[in-house]
Amino acid sequence: MLQPKRVKYRKVQKGKGNMKGNSQRGHRLSNGMFGIKALEQDLITSRQIEAARIAATRYMKRQGSLWIKIFPDKPITKKPLEVRMGKGKGAPEYFVAVVKPGRIMFEIGGVPMDVAKEALRLAAQKLPVKTKFVVARDFDHNA
Repeated sequence: MLQPKRVKYRKVQKGKGNMKGNSQRGHRLSNGMFGIKALEQDLITSRQIEAARIAATRYMKRQGSLWIKIFPDKPITKKPLEVRMGKGKGAPEYFVAVVKPGRIMFEIGGVPMDVAKEALRLAAQKLPVKTKFVVARDFDHNA
C-alpha cells in the first residue's frame, strides 16, 4: 500500500478549500501515451489505488509500463467504535490522495491502444470517481 515514509504532522485538518475547483497541476500526460483523467473530485484511498494498479497490470500481462500519478499523503483519522464525543482527535487510520477534476491518475505506455483502453477501464472500475480515457497528442493512430 502507498503511504508516506515520514510526515511532518501526524494528523491534518480536513480542509474545505483543498477540494474546490479543477486540478491546477498533473492535468497533462507526462510519461505514457494513454491515461485516465478524473472528472469528479474525491478522496482516493491507498487501497483503491492499489486495487486499480493490480487490475491494470494483470490485464497487460507484464508488458508495457504503468505510472501512478497520484500519491496518498493525507492522513484520515477515526475514533474507535462506540466512543463518546470529546477526548481529542482520533488516531490516523489510512491515507488518501485528494483528486480534483482534470487530474491524470494513471498512465500507460508501451502497449497497443486497445490493450491500454481495456486495462485503464478495469482500473477505473476500482476507483470512486468518474473517469475519461485520454490519449497523448503526439500518438500516431495509424501505426
